[in-house]
Amino acid sequence: MKKVILFVFLSGSIALRAQELFPDNEPASTVPKGVLGVRVFDETYKEVNLLRNLGVLRIMYGLLPKLSITGSVSMSNHHDVNFPPNLAYHTHNGNQSQYYSGNFQRGVEYPYLYNGIYLYAKYRFITHDADDKHTRVAAYAEWSNVNVAHDEAEPDLLDDTKGYGGGLIITELINRLAISLTSGIIIPGKYNGLSPDIYGGPMVPTELSYGKAVKYNLSFGYLIYPSVYKDYNQLNINGYVEFLGKSYEEAKIVQYGDKIVPIQTPLLQSGSYVDISPGIQAIFKSNLRIDLSVEFPMINQSYAHFYPVYMLGIQRYFYFVKK
Repeated sequence: MKKVILFVFLSGSIALRAQELFPDNEPASTVPKGVLGVRVFDETYKEVNLLRNLGVLRIMYGLLPKLSITGSVSMSNHHDVNFPPNLAYHTHNGNQSQYYSGNFQRGVEYPYLYNGIYLYAKYRFITHDADDKHTRVAAYAEWSNVNVAHDEAEPDLLDDTKGYGGGLIITELINRLAISLTSGIIIPGKYNGLSPDIYGGPMVPTELSYGKAVKYNLSFGYLIYPSVYKDYNQLNINGYVEFLGKSYEEAKIVQYGDKIVPIQTPLLQSGSYVDISPGIQAIFKSNLRIDLSVEFPMINQSYAHFYPVYMLGIQRYFYFVKK
């Protein structure tokens, strides 16, 4: 009987805050203690004449009433085993060598590769509840051992670069509307790999240091259906608009251990952008969640992917309660 009561309570809490289960961003709310969540999602976009895909398996767990942890593994066809030709190269002029960076070819077929492990922890330290509204504030930390031949300055700990980061999330729920602001920093690691020699010689040892970044995301979620809750088995439909922003520093390239390559391509220069991502979500029986969103450029654009970016996700919670 206790299991049934707790299940109804947890399911109800998820249903009542469903509009803050954003497709692309984390809310300040945490996973309830002892609850396990499993999420699978895929991001797809067309690059010239081929499809780029990112597949992610994510496990979420409520470790404490205010602390939840997340682990993700991913694979994609975003990168080759080595850096692409023309990313960094040099020419000879007598006894002098001149180094360059350039715009490499897009739309080249790459193999599907395992990217690595991404870990995320979120601690909710402010909780304020009132009639038909609540406020949540949480701090988060993230870490990644992703180690792939990423070839743009912009870092992404889930798919492109190893490193760490952290920040704050503020979420406000007012009746049927949820608003959430995420702001944080990303400090990426370096990647040591190989670049093709344009003269057909041996592969060139190349170190690429990615730009540190600040992200600033703003999410809006609205409960479209039902207008009135009758029971927890009702279908929930939520609509979303999310703004995904990031500013990042210029990358640095070093070849042969000490040869600094001048940055001459926007792919590796500093930049900033804001994307807009409208989405729709369905929640079945207060537990099974299906998300669909589409991302477009709004202010400038990211060089790390083409547009539009389609995201499809499926998520479910599992409850483990002692007798």
